[in-house]
Amino acid sequence: MDRNEGQHTQHLYADRPADVAQTAVYVCAGKLVVIPTDTVYGVGCHALDDAAIRRLYQVKQRPLYKAIPVLLADVADLEKVSFPVSPTVQQYIAQYWPGALTIVLPKRPGLPPALSPDDTIAVRIPNHKAARAVIRAAGGVMAVTSANLSGQPPAETAEQAMAQLGGLVTAVLDDGPSPMGQASTVIDCTGSAPVVLRQGPVVI
Repeated sequence: MDRNEGQHTQHLYADRPADVAQTAVYVCAGKLVVIPTDTVYGVGCHALDDAAIRRLYQVKQRPLYKAIPVLLADVADLEKVSFPVSPTVQQYIAQYWPGALTIVLPKRPGLPPALSPDDTIAVRIPNHKAARAVIRAAGGVMAVTSANLSGQPPAETAEQAMAQLGGLVTAVLDDGPSPMGQASTVIDCTGSAPVVLRQGPVVI
């Protein structure tokens, strides 16, 4: 993958409101950015921009069969990507969002095909003020996966993200070391009973 997304990747800072706003502007313009979260740093784009999502797969060198999770700013944004949820899912949302629990749900029709290869979608609200501010300013939904090349360790700092993705993304929003340094727990709620797909900080 040529490093041509942004030959001079901008190093922005989460404690500067103008930098947070600029990051959201890039997202709305179809660019790829790195943002901090409560788990690890994430690289992403607007969740409704199919072309940007396809570039995200290319930059990450990620197989197309591995869906890109969606980060939401607020619970109200869930209806943009999924359907009304079951009482069990409502309970998980009330207890663990914002936080390190990713929930796999039925995908709303009409979303970009590149977002996932089937009729499900993985969603969560990060417990991170700057991340949610960027996502909210960009329309409430971002496609975000760990900020690393596929097969490499997830970035826990902006510097680690820059080392792997510098020149491939437009900007990196820096908020110091990731608080958890561990990817989220993933639970599939599309079947008759919830199934934990990946164990992380949240134990269910």
